[in-house]
Amino acid sequence: MVHTDVWCSSGAVNSNGTLIQTGGYHAGERKIRLFSPCTNEEICDWTELSQNLTVKRWYSTDHILPDGRIIIVGGRSAYSYEFFPQYSNHDGVYSLQFLKETTDPKEENNLYPFLYVLPDGNIYIFANQRSIVLDYVKNRIIREFPIIPGEKRSYPATGSSVMLPMKLVARDLYPMVEVMVCGGASGGAFLQAGMGGFRPASTTCGRMRITDPEPKWVMEDMPLGRVMPDMLLLPTGDVIILNGASKGTAGWENAIDPVLTPVLYSPNEPDPNRRFSVLNPTSIPRMYHSSATLLPDGRILVGGSNPHIRYNFTGVIYPTELSLEAFMPPYLSPQQSHLRPSIVTVEGPVSYGQKFSITYTLGFSQPTKEVMVTMIAPSFTTHSFAMNQRLLILDIVEVKQLSGFGQKITVYAPPSCNIAPPGYYMVFVVHKGVPGHSAWVKMK
Repeated sequence: MVHTDVWCSSGAVNSNGTLIQTGGYHAGERKIRLFSPCTNEEICDWTELSQNLTVKRWYSTDHILPDGRIIIVGGRSAYSYEFFPQYSNHDGVYSLQFLKETTDPKEENNLYPFLYVLPDGNIYIFANQRSIVLDYVKNRIIREFPIIPGEKRSYPATGSSVMLPMKLVARDLYPMVEVMVCGGASGGAFLQAGMGGFRPASTTCGRMRITDPEPKWVMEDMPLGRVMPDMLLLPTGDVIILNGASKGTAGWENAIDPVLTPVLYSPNEPDPNRRFSVLNPTSIPRMYHSSATLLPDGRILVGGSNPHIRYNFTGVIYPTELSLEAFMPPYLSPQQSHLRPSIVTVEGPVSYGQKFSITYTLGFSQPTKEVMVTMIAPSFTTHSFAMNQRLLILDIVEVKQLSGFGQKITVYAPPSCNIAPPGYYMVFVVHKGVPGHSAWVKMK
């Protein structure tokens, strides 16, 4: 049982596997809640702390930091950030003028900012159409990037974003980092939707290598326009885009024409015209207040949708939806089952910069080809952004054939807590583009 309202809150899984959940509505707007893993269902419950956030946080974003703390950024009329836990009584709230500068009059269009921890330990923040790198230790902006072309990208002109997979090489502490932002709505669309006029959603995505000396957005067109999309990283390194609408914005009764068809994006495909592929549709509209997350077996759990001020199950075009679906990407098709690896053991501990090995089997004896190992952090997904999501492609040391069916792959763990903040990750072995069920490992 939660004790206060968690509506439009934020969260992150800390290094011990506990869900830290912050903010919300009315009595919940300054609350900090914990949900810890347990084996006895009778004692699995929320703990609400007596300690409060420094300011009200509604529509904010959380991210785990290299030192294990959680940073909480923004929220409605909250142009600041703070930390949990706090190091001292002096570790309070820190002003961030950037959030005020990116607030559009009457529309905002900068809530639930996109956050990513970078290999140098600083934080990338995207809001509205602008983005920066924040040195949160010294409370200063150290870099500002070009404005993304086209539409607004943040709530309620809601787009989505991922940090594309980071390919790691041995002990390289500064791999290339590229972010991707897709979908959204034009300025003024939110106000117009409130009067019954629904503008077409954005059809574009932008990619930017933020570690380049002179970064710039490279724009691409999606097969389908989309506002309120969910973007998730798949174990293969591809991106899936699903949920949302083709007209309007986020908010109550503010969108029409649901986009039922997921889209797969292959970032490493050299031909831009072949990067997007359209997948099989659902029959259930997933509009405002829907969500999606990656499961340890490679499926996508999709749920929710409520574009109404209250639960409304009848007499409306898009009723409140309480169901869950599991979307199975193409790599889970029965025709691929002979390629699917099955993890037997992970030989740990998994420590920064050190080697570790994974033993796995294949369905029948076959030479090892096109194998990779990926690590994915669990996300807290709400309002079209999977907070804390990151995918790391690990550097392979060697692959050994153990038997006709068994193989052992040795890889380097991520070299630093800036690249992989401490905590739990899903580790996937991917064979010829087909991942098996993941194993949980703890980075420490």
